[in-house]
Amino acid sequence: MLVVTGVAGDDEHAERFHKWASTIVDAAKKRGGVPEANVTYLAEKPDQDPTRIRGRSTKESVEKAFADIAARARPNDEVFVLLIGHGSFDGRVSAFNLPGPDLTATDYAALLAKLQTQRVAFVNTASASGGFLAALTGPGRTIVTATKTGGERNETRFPSYFVEAFEDNAADSDRNGRVSVFEAFEYARTKVAKSYEQQGLILTEHAALDDGNQGKLAATLFLESDRSRAAAAATIADPALRALIEQQRALEDQIGQLKLRQTGMDATQYEQQMEKLLVDLAVKTRAIRELEGKK
Repeated sequence: MLVVTGVAGDDEHAERFHKWASTIVDAAKKRGGVPEANVTYLAEKPDQDPTRIRGRSTKESVEKAFADIAARARPNDEVFVLLIGHGSFDGRVSAFNLPGPDLTATDYAALLAKLQTQRVAFVNTASASGGFLAALTGPGRTIVTATKTGGERNETRFPSYFVEAFEDNAADSDRNGRVSVFEAFEYARTKVAKSYEQQGLILTEHAALDDGNQGKLAATLFLESDRSRAAAAATIADPALRALIEQQRALEDQIGQLKLRQTGMDATQYEQQMEKLLVDLAVKTRAIRELEGKK
């Protein structure tokens, strides 16, 4: 996981950006079980919180962070990148504002090219971030932007709600106990629209998501890694409960993979397989609740 907060411009924004970054970093560690060593948080002012922030968010530091992740990540690992700050658009290229030279969408495309065998979620919550979509889209990638074009230059509300989605279960629409990137996106997009409506303002930001599969890939990406899920299950003392939870999670994964294959499948075959998996999942979930209720 790589979280980058860019140039704030003033103390108020610096505090706001740090609050959002800290929230999602803590959620990844505490709720998602992501190890400390797998989380890198870079900020304009590292002394703002030395316990969380690993370094200054300069062009060189961001490039090094990508290189380090590429060197450590295994095939099929999930890599989550979150940018919080201000963006710019010169009419051709969008950029994310950093202390010193900025990194453009083209620069980030080159950095993501280092992660060819990983599943990547790249989330740019800044203004003018829509210009990143076309530049970064590719196989195995989920790209989320707070705006649909580089021309939407107003300060965005999207990051506040996107981060909020991972704090509790409000965004967990399928009630499986964890929030996917797709669920967080939908939660934030809806909250942004409502906030503008409540204030009687014209909506000036339109969040976008592109994973090449109508959100189905994004629905399989979580802050919680597969390895951390396995480690958490291993700590369950009751072998019967542990087995049921492992079976439940395997079914959830199968459902996610089936959704990814839907486009190339016969409709009847897809519905039959999905129905069986959902019924099996319901049975396992009920058995888990009954066993937990007895305890």
